[in-house]
Amino acid sequence: MTTATLERLPAAGTVGSHGLGHHGLEPTKDVHWNLSPARLYEASFRKGDGRLAHMGALSTTTPPHTGRSPNDKYTVKDAATESEVHWGDVNVPLDQTHWERLRVDVVAYLNQQELFVRDARAGADADHGIAVRLVSQSPWHSLFAYNMFLRPSVEELESIVPDWTILHAPHFLADPDRHGTRSSTAVAVNFTAKEVLICGTRYAGEIKKSIFSVLNHRLPSEGVLPMHCSANVGDDGDVALFFGLSGTGKTTLSADASRGLIGDDEHGWSEDGVFNFEGGCYAKTIRLSSTGEPEIYQATQRFGTILENVILEEGSREIDFDNATITQNTRASYPIDYIPNAVPDGRGGQPDNVVFLTADAFGVLPPISRLTPSQAMYHFLSGYTAKVAGTERGVTEPRATFSACFGAPFLPRHPGVYAEMLGDKLRDTGARVWLVNTGWTGGPHGTGHRIDLAHTRTMVKAALGGHLDEVATESDPVFGVGVPTSVPGVPDDVLKPRNTWADKAAYDAQAEKLTEMFRKNFQKFAAEVSDEIREAGPR
Repeated sequence: MTTATLERLPAAGTVGSHGLGHHGLEPTKDVHWNLSPARLYEASFRKGDGRLAHMGALSTTTPPHTGRSPNDKYTVKDAATESEVHWGDVNVPLDQTHWERLRVDVVAYLNQQELFVRDARAGADADHGIAVRLVSQSPWHSLFAYNMFLRPSVEELESIVPDWTILHAPHFLADPDRHGTRSSTAVAVNFTAKEVLICGTRYAGEIKKSIFSVLNHRLPSEGVLPMHCSANVGDDGDVALFFGLSGTGKTTLSADASRGLIGDDEHGWSEDGVFNFEGGCYAKTIRLSSTGEPEIYQATQRFGTILENVILEEGSREIDFDNATITQNTRASYPIDYIPNAVPDGRGGQPDNVVFLTADAFGVLPPISRLTPSQAMYHFLSGYTAKVAGTERGVTEPRATFSACFGAPFLPRHPGVYAEMLGDKLRDTGARVWLVNTGWTGGPHGTGHRIDLAHTRTMVKAALGGHLDEVATESDPVFGVGVPTSVPGVPDDVLKPRNTWADKAAYDAQAEKLTEMFRKNFQKFAAEVSDEIREAGPR
């Protein structure tokens, strides 16, 4: 008799032999193992948590948390992590005593709940992936894990042993006095115990991002660069990476019908090439349209997709993607094979092109430019963009931000570790690096307008296709990057941002303001990088 059968029998699903007793759980109510999407729909409706949308998606809401809670993320500080983790505002320490109190209370709480267990994998490369188990009180969060992680076969599920476990109690509220937290919300990672505790938030993105942080800690020691990027591949096998924070266009630009989608958010770069961490996509859907992003739009119209904080018309339950009543950060979670051109094994060769995406709220950066290796390292460490409204709690207007390696909130180690690895990869492969601004032109936010998505697509397609290799470039007067003098299908004046401003003096003032921000931000890296990289910033 297996450990699993000694526990309360599940209602349905494939039961793993590695039972919940291994996690110190002694559930008193039903435990449901690895349920199908249909059964998870039924459980969600039974619990009054979710509605059926027109065309079959599951609609959910998560207020007050409609984005990540970066100030409520903690890492357990112990002998193993003290010297490995880059402690500070991103990696906030939680002592062992407070962790143990929080874990005891979360386990006691979950023992009194109906539970939904999901076994999955993260990392399409068998040599570098991990087995992940989610134990949650919420059926739709189990569906989220099913969509977002890699899905083992039934045979694999029967014998899988998790490397990492997420104890997910979204309705349990942490006690700051007892648990050492800032608020009633906590996302706590223990690298020694290989566990994540999530409580006080229903926002599903915390589940996948916690495992991203785990891989960001683990993989560098295996010689693999973990990356917050999307990846796709052309018919000739040419691989492109798209770095960028939420709202910069990673998902949109990588979901190109003419290229195979390796993945839309998180990848590893090993000696063998690129591999996806995930088995799904978590796409922003605000103002989504069937004409602008047809592949993503079609995925939102399918059974099994989760619509998070998206508004439905009350009568018809049709989806209103233009409605931001709850948040600008509306999301859709769906298996990656809902995208017609997804690469089945989630793997590709060595990258030929690396694209840094930024949404420049100041309207200063050119829409596309080519970077030298030293400029690539400078901009990778800078990680500049505008934080889009709704991506994090409290952000209601776009604002300039710098996030090292385009993913600082998920980097347990010092950013220099990842930057050095990227530099080595670029030198070894000779990949071309492009800086693409998907933000504002003709003025800053509030005066100008977002760069035309069709123009961005045209420029990126030309870069990936090698059509800009022989095009002359001019040095941008502000950042010194190489701006193509022409791109087929794009008006020449669009390529030079100053030309799009009616008030040239206002542009110059904004440019000076932005360059000063870059210089100030880069001071924290200046002592650790070469003169060549320091001098690759704005002039």
